Amino acid sequence: MKASHLALSLSLAAWFSAHAQTSPRLALTLIPPGPVTDQIQVEARVGLTLPDSASTTRGPSEQAPGERTGLADHRPASAETWTLRWYLGGGRPPNLLGEQQVHLAPGESATASLRWPTHNRTGRARIRVVAQRGRDTWRTSRTIEVRASPHRSTGRLAGAWAGLYHWSEQEGRLWNADIRQMTDRQWRELVRAMARIDLNILVLGESFRNQQYVGQHAIEQEGYHGKAFYPSALFPGRMDIASPDPFAAILDEADRRGLHVFMPVGLYAWFDFTPGSLAWHQQVATELWHRYGHHPSFYGWYVVEEIAGNLGETPARRREIVEFFRAFQAHVRRLAPEKPVLLASNCHLIPAAGDTYRELLPYCDILCPFGFHRMPDGDLTGEEAARRLQQFCDDAGAHLWMDLEVFLFDATGALYPRPIQGLIDDLQRFPNFETILCYQFPGLLTAPSMSRQLGGPAAVQLYRDYQRFLSQGVSPTD
Repeated sequence: MKASHLALSLSLAAWFSAHAQTSPRLALTLIPPGPVTDQIQVEARVGLTLPDSASTTRGPSEQAPGERTGLADHRPASAETWTLRWYLGGGRPPNLLGEQQVHLAPGESATASLRWPTHNRTGRARIRVVAQRGRDTWRTSRTIEVRASPHRSTGRLAGAWAGLYHWSEQEGRLWNADIRQMTDRQWRELVRAMARIDLNILVLGESFRNQQYVGQHAIEQEGYHGKAFYPSALFPGRMDIASPDPFAAILDEADRRGLHVFMPVGLYAWFDFTPGSLAWHQQVATELWHRYGHHPSFYGWYVVEEIAGNLGETPARRREIVEFFRAFQAHVRRLAPEKPVLLASNCHLIPAAGDTYRELLPYCDILCPFGFHRMPDGDLTGEEAARRLQQFCDDAGAHLWMDLEVFLFDATGALYPRPIQGLIDDLQRFPNFETILCYQFPGLLTAPSMSRQLGGPAAVQLYRDYQRFLSQGVSPTD
């Protein structure tokens, strides 16, 4: 690089750094991000964060995630009133959906939300948000696709989990040796393969691997010895995988393809929501945000630990999970107020935890349960479990998504691709979920073009069968 070009690049980097430090951060997240049907309400969630610095700088005429216009000024130390307005389409009074006021001092963050009913709205819609403080104005917007349907669900998969290395060698026997060798280029191939079948939500599986369980470890006394999937400065252990930083490669490709990525916070220990686990999760979330928060595809947070549908086997464990999410949500909202928190539980034994769901869900933005097609004997039916969880989420203002299992177990306990008819049956049997994800893409769905064929011919076949279902609306047996 020529010296003059290097000096210019350094000057621009310094300008953007200073601007990021001194400008309010306005961001908008649509939950779900779409496509959606005309039978739901989309949450348009705004995050507004003020800098600690005493002044702001004039911004460019168009900038993401927020745009600022108006004169530079000096920010007083006391709280100021900001007016937030949501518009459908252009930012004019006839298009106004609603407005709220927030009061913020320097260094503070606020979350504000509006629910937009999609009824009688089809096609592409743009939600705009305008934030005003005195003469200063900032703007941001997001676009969403709305499809006509008699159901809340689109009847299609919207995204998938992507584990970087399966936690169980037995379950991952058919692809674990290959997935460990995935290079940055091959992770990018996987993101592109997801995008080709309209899987635009990607949930990364883990940030750390630690095969311990709640109540059966001594982490607080002996220290945390899990291994990171990315270059963490918190803990020295590293997973033995080919890519030095698969998160960076995946997020960068997701930026290019318009995917929405849930960043994984975990694993501390399975089913562990103790105070020690909370402190660890807060540390890791902060590091992930500082390393990867600049990516437009960074959509939300996934708490990895999972839990049964009873939310814990004892009242004490149930109290722990409520307190965990109360504090964790508050922490990540200080980092990025607009980004949702997701928990994947199973849907079994939920009658034992009705009161706990009512306490938990105000602090868990998205509940994404799995296992509806394999309910235990004597439990609710899958449909009954879905209805009950939907009511809990509606009462709390939370979102209920579905984690559809695209695998079966072979005689050795290994996961292999579920035949396409099982996927279609679940998509048709459970039409009330506003968004349906699947577990998982690597090893179970493989594009023919991918240079590393995770899961072999059966995974390629499921990918092709799902492509045919998308294009023709039928399964191979029809």
